[in-house]
Amino acid sequence: MSEAKARLFKWKELPWEPVTTQLGRRMVTGERAMIAQVLIEKGAVVPTHSHENEQFTYILEGALHFWLGEDGSEEVVVNAGEVLHIPSHVPHKALALEKTLDLDIFCPPRADWLDGTDSYFHDVDN
Repeated sequence: MSEAKARLFKWKELPWEPVTTQLGRRMVTGERAMIAQVLIEKGAVVPTHSHENEQFTYILEGALHFWLGEDGSEEVVVNAGEVLHIPSHVPHKALALEKTLDLDIFCPPRADWLDGTDSYFHDVDN
């Protein structure tokens, strides 16, 4: 049995990936989990989507307004210092109420983020 090696990452040394003109991210991926910093400009919308990945969103700075569930009827505002848990396959949408830096943890890692198939970011109808 081979032993996995520990790795050290420094956020300030990781490049920002521009996803849209109003949203950027940088991430660290392990075998069974992923952590990402996401920077969202005020007024930017993350369109409705869902995924198999369990998600924890920890707001470091700013605030996000979420709409959750099939019809988006569950609403919650997550402020700096708060964490929102989104179970697997729960549809969700978010609006940045101010410039926001969040830390997202996904389990398992987001394959669509890694292979560039996360087209929901570009769906302007949501």
